[in-house]
Amino acid sequence: MDPRLVRIQPTDNVAIVVDPEGLPAATTLADGLVLREAVPQSHKVALQDIAEGAPVLRYGTPIAVATRDIRRGSWVREDLLTIPPAPDLDELPLATAVPPSQPPLEGFTFDGYPNADGTVGTRNILGLTTTVQCVVPTVEFATERIRRELLSRYPGVDDVVALGHSYGCGVAIDAPAAAVPIRTVRNLAFNPNLGGETLVVSLGCEKLEPDRLFPSGGGCARGGDNLVRLQDEQHHGFTEMVAAIMEAAEKKLSVLDRRRRVTRPASDLVVGLQCGGSDAFSGVTANPAVGHATDLLVRAGASVLFSEVTEVRDASHLLTPRCCNEDVARAFIREMRWFDDYLRLGGVDRAANTTPGNKRGGLANIVEKAMGSVAKSGTSALRAVTAPGERVKTKGLVFAATPASDFICGTLQLAAGMNVHLFTTGQGTPYGLAMAPVIKIASRTSLARRWPDLIDVDAGRIATGEATIESVGRELFELILEVAGGRHRPCAEKLRLHNPLALFNPGPVT
Repeated sequence: MDPRLVRIQPTDNVAIVVDPEGLPAATTLADGLVLREAVPQSHKVALQDIAEGAPVLRYGTPIAVATRDIRRGSWVREDLLTIPPAPDLDELPLATAVPPSQPPLEGFTFDGYPNADGTVGTRNILGLTTTVQCVVPTVEFATERIRRELLSRYPGVDDVVALGHSYGCGVAIDAPAAAVPIRTVRNLAFNPNLGGETLVVSLGCEKLEPDRLFPSGGGCARGGDNLVRLQDEQHHGFTEMVAAIMEAAEKKLSVLDRRRRVTRPASDLVVGLQCGGSDAFSGVTANPAVGHATDLLVRAGASVLFSEVTEVRDASHLLTPRCCNEDVARAFIREMRWFDDYLRLGGVDRAANTTPGNKRGGLANIVEKAMGSVAKSGTSALRAVTAPGERVKTKGLVFAATPASDFICGTLQLAAGMNVHLFTTGQGTPYGLAMAPVIKIASRTSLARRWPDLIDVDAGRIATGEATIESVGRELFELILEVAGGRHRPCAEKLRLHNPLALFNPGPVT
């Protein structure tokens, strides 16, 4: 393969190296550019002289400012750059460039499990949730026994999952910010893939009592077969506690086992988008391909959730014009501002997001990372914004506000109602979720080849010219329908790679 660089926009004054081994000094590119030094794969090359104080442009946007002169053909490294200020939230345009609706995609379906609340599951799972962290080991112990001793009797049930978390007591339960973890735990129990049959396990003395967690009942915690309280006097020792959980769980398994997949429109999908272990190719291959799939899903009537506040904060000026109206734009700004304040209280800013792995992968700072991350959102109008832990009720593109932490973001998207998850990665991660299938997309072919049993789709073909953003996006769209309908199991699901749930708790701990 001839030496190759990828330039996103004609105005960019940098491009990234495609060659897996990088390029040595003195390499001559097709346009006559000669490298002044060796440049690793996915790192940036100056396409022209960049003066000290001048912007470094990628995605047609200033991603950094040069701290000293950078000669044409040089490696544009992090130590030569400083981060520009974030977009001023008070100066953002509101719904000024709302994209027109694209022609609907009709006739696309998957086989799913309809729920009484109108949602549709892509899996049929028994969930065991808790009101407090104290009972998590007991619930996990019982869950393993249920899987080992009971699950085979109910072949219509895909799995049994413990919804463990580290909340419920030792916290300021009445603090305003406590609303975030409480509604997250509540809405996790109502995820479409759990079929409305979640079993609740309580200790009995915790602050997050069952009636507080489920104030309207909702089929989850109004006693009877929906709730096991370990401190109740009829339980004599650990063995009887586990037996009570298993007895209640078996009744719910019998209900879930009677469910059958039926043909449902693609509009019943709630697809969550996330990236982790990102590199400079993420915004060139994997994320744009996901963005094309997002547009197809929106045209099919589905809900698509993009998230990760710190990884879209520097693209705010690109998103508020796309909001369907000014109220949605103001809601988006509200979530950006809340998180700015949250980080400031912790003594950091959005620059704390970028990891050593991101930088090894060619991402100089959070601005460059954000420009690539936002590509997952496609080109559709933004229809709604939800706060962390809230359920999503809107069709189309939705910003579900979450931190960028993979595990917290995934947990909050599950609480929002996600039933399929798309996860892009450049450096690689074995991330997975128990409550929803995770489709893993590699930004580089070298990663897909090195991890063939962890990666589902190789988007690196886009960088080498073997595929296009549109073809990989269409491939993803079709794969989502296959996975949602149970006809294909992605790698993480086959391997049972399930990261624990991770709550976002911005409130005080006592």
